[in-house]
This record gives sequence, C-alpha cells and structure tokens, in this order.
Amino acid sequence: MSRLRFEIENQSPDSQARAGTFHTLHGPVQTPVFMPVGTHATVRTQSPDSLRACGSTVLLSNTYHLFLRPGVEVFRRLGGIHRFMNWDRPVLTDSGGFQIFSLPHSRKMNEQGAHFQSYIDGKMHMFSPEVSIEMQVAIGSDIMMVLDQCVPSTVGHAEAETAMELTHRWAIRSLAARQDSPQALFGIVQGACFPDLRKRSAEFLTQLPLDGFAIGGLAVGETKSQREDTTEFAAALLPKHLPRYLMGVGTPLDILEAVHRGVDMFDCIIPSQLAHRGAAFTSEGRLQLRRVLYKFSDVPLDDKCDCPTCTSYSRAYLHHLYKAGETLGVKLLTRHNMTFYHRLMAEIRGHILAGDFASYYRTKRLELALTDNSHETVAQ
Repeated sequence: MSRLRFEIENQSPDSQARAGTFHTLHGPVQTPVFMPVGTHATVRTQSPDSLRACGSTVLLSNTYHLFLRPGVEVFRRLGGIHRFMNWDRPVLTDSGGFQIFSLPHSRKMNEQGAHFQSYIDGKMHMFSPEVSIEMQVAIGSDIMMVLDQCVPSTVGHAEAETAMELTHRWAIRSLAARQDSPQALFGIVQGACFPDLRKRSAEFLTQLPLDGFAIGGLAVGETKSQREDTTEFAAALLPKHLPRYLMGVGTPLDILEAVHRGVDMFDCIIPSQLAHRGAAFTSEGRLQLRRVLYKFSDVPLDDKCDCPTCTSYSRAYLHHLYKAGETLGVKLLTRHNMTFYHRLMAEIRGHILAGDFASYYRTKRLELALTDNSHETVAQ
C-alpha cells in the first residue's frame, strides 16, 4: 500500500493530463505540481515565507550536497530538514544520482556504489544506495528517491542497458534500506531514449512496492521531440494510481507538454537560474530584462501578475538592477518566476478539473513559446 495515498480527481478527455492529490507526512499536495529546487536546504534568494507566499507547496532538496555539507549528524541532532530550514510543508529529496553523474572526472562507479571526491575539501566518499537512504532518512524528507545511475540520453543501447540494470539492483537495495520508515520512496525509470529499455525498466520497477515513479535520464542531451516522445511512452507504462514525476524538466512549455502526456510532478532550476540571467516568464512570453529596450520602460514586468515584483517595480528598474549586478534584481525576478510557475500549475489543474484542458493546451502552448523577440518580429 502506498505511503502517499494518491487520489486522481479528474482525467482530461482527449489528453493524458490528470489532476490529483497525494498525502505526505507534512500535508497534502495537489497535482500537477512544480517543486522549486532548494539544493542546499534553501532556494536561492528566497526565504520560506516568500516561497509560501508565491504558492510553493513542496520543495526539492539534494541528498548529495547535504551529505557533504552540513552532513548527516546535523540533521540527526537538529531534527531533520523541516525544522532546520523552517519549512513546514513537504520536501522531496533527490538521491544524488544525477550529481554523481555530473562528476565524470572525479568519481568511479561499481556495483557497491559511487566513489567520488568532495568538491568542498577533496576527501573521497563512497555513496551507495544504503548511504543515500540513510542520509534521506536523517534529512526527514517526505519523499525519498532510490539511488540510480544516470547516463547521457545519447549513449548507445548497451551502455544504457547496463546503467538501467544497475539502477534496478540499487532500487531493491534502496527499498531494503528504508526498512519501516514512514517516508515515501520513488523508483526511477531509466533506459535513455530506447523504448525497449524504458519498457523493461517500467515492468521491473512496478513490481516493487514503491510509492511513485520518476522518469529519469532526460534533459541530458536529447532533442525536445525525443524528450516528449520518451516521456509519453514511459508515462503510459506507469501505474495510474501512483504519482508520476519527470525529473529536472523544465521550462513552462516543457511542463505543459509533459502534463499533456500524463506527468504529475516536476522540478527544475530554471525559474531561479534564468532570473540570475535577467530573464522573466510573463503573460507576454519570456522577456530578457538585460536588453536595452527596457532601459526606459516604465511599466510593470507583467501587468497581469499581482506578485510584489510586478506591483512595485518597473521593467526599467529591473533592467537597472541587472546591469548594476544588484542581488535585489535576482531576488525580485526569482520571486516573480516562481509565482508564474505556480500560477501556471494552478491554471493547468483548473482546466483539467473543468474538463477543457485539451483546448487550453492547444492555445497555451503557443503563448508559452513567445519571447520578446517574437513581439519584435510581429512589430516589424
């Protein structure tokens, strides 16, 4: 029996999109849902209060980084991540598999786990499924992830198959390591962009008593069409009564496309990452505030948004903050982008519940593809 008690409230006709609710140790979560990334037990430039105000209901944090700093004993002594960072809502922890994958020159993989060098002090560590789960239990996340071996989506069939099979063996060990913890545990379907491997992976993992399933190994080299086709294929293989999570994806348009294909949960660094680059998602499309055309623009960032950034500051001021390298600019743009993402998810959910998501999807995908370059082209 699932530890999350996932309930589907409506399935959209003419689409695989669905709206539901799952129940965690720190409260319910309505889906589809976007999870801001708080890698180091914080979302950059945002306080827990600002995250709650912009609509965040569940955060993602990273086991690998928290393992290195502050370390397992801090979470054991201080009572877990919720008390540590003053966040009273659910938390999902990534297992660390992707971060280990991102260290090709300072780690070695074998059946036991990953041996890697710390980027903090140069010390060598061994990260196994058991160590990952031990760390996640100490963190006290509501949803844990099994340790997986992530490979580029462009690898050959044999390499993808070997990594997938290791991920399966690690999933069994991760389940055993959880023991009687009340925390939920998700499996990760791997197999790059090969349908036969994705099918085998889903068939194997869905035989295990897991509480949900992630589609992993995407947004690591494949084309947009390959990602969408693989997402659609993999999602259809997963149980309807459990949550489906597409890891590390993506832009608002990516998320809309994945919801259409049956995915419930998302995380990505894009809202804050692009804010650091002066970019904002708006009802007019994506705007790049570093552009000189905003130097004298005395209008709100988005006149259809009532977040503090849009109600208090002009595009000209945000342009100035970016050019001056002021942290306030990143903070204001991140808060707006987070608000945009959460409102998009609420809007998507509303149309699924209303039964008209398919027509909304056809219109919204065009709107989300717009940029300030698009408007310039139209004006010319």
